[in-house]
Amino acid sequence: MQHGGHISWWMHHLRRFLTFFAILFLLPVATHAAWWSLQANASDWRGADWSSARLLPTAASEPEAVVHVFAARVGRWRGIFAHHSWIVVKEKGAGTYTRFDVVGWGTPVRVNLREADGRWFGNAPEPVAEIRGEQAERMIPRIRAAVTDYAYPAPGSYLAWPGPNSNSFVQHVLAEVPELSQALPSTAIGKDWRDEGLFAGFTPSRTGVQASLFGLAGVTLGWVEGVELNLLGLVAGLDLRHPALKLPGWGRVGF
Repeated sequence: MQHGGHISWWMHHLRRFLTFFAILFLLPVATHAAWWSLQANASDWRGADWSSARLLPTAASEPEAVVHVFAARVGRWRGIFAHHSWIVVKEKGAGTYTRFDVVGWGTPVRVNLREADGRWFGNAPEPVAEIRGEQAERMIPRIRAAVTDYAYPAPGSYLAWPGPNSNSFVQHVLAEVPELSQALPSTAIGKDWRDEGLFAGFTPSRTGVQASLFGLAGVTLGWVEGVELNLLGLVAGLDLRHPALKLPGWGRVGF
């Protein structure tokens, strides 16, 4: 009886977990997949639009220093789940922007791979962070140093899931320059990847705490990052600074 009771207890809690997982993670992904299937998406990278989305003025017309972080949905079916993120800087008086990405082919860390505000696989970028003036001037050398110090610059080191990938790279920079005070979208799969395996410590913004197992499971609680529950790279949670839900697939849903 006692053995049967233990089995019954475990089965009961397993059913509750699976129900919780289905409602919180699978249902949002399924609805976003249905919506995504109705969108006009490029079938391959050659046919995709990589042109400027016209979010930035010409560098020459903007004399002050600036820092931008962008994110855009990735291509084809992966756009159901994920964003690709990158960083753009421009020193005071510079006539050009400098864009930093990590990609999955060749040498991962790329400089000026695309237009600073270019579409990614046809998808328009979303502004994540913007810093200007003297604050940007102080940040840019540290951002460039963080890019140089990225631990996975060798060909073959990129791994789309769970990481390290483009979002792991940008998260690394955010952690090295916490004054950016911004979090990547919850759909930036790879942002929570940690090479330590089991990680417990401060969030990248230093405004909260985080625990993660290779980015495959974890929990985050911070003022900038909000409340996030990560399971297999999918994130559900709450945005605290700008109240909204964070739903797998959909990302931030709020006002």
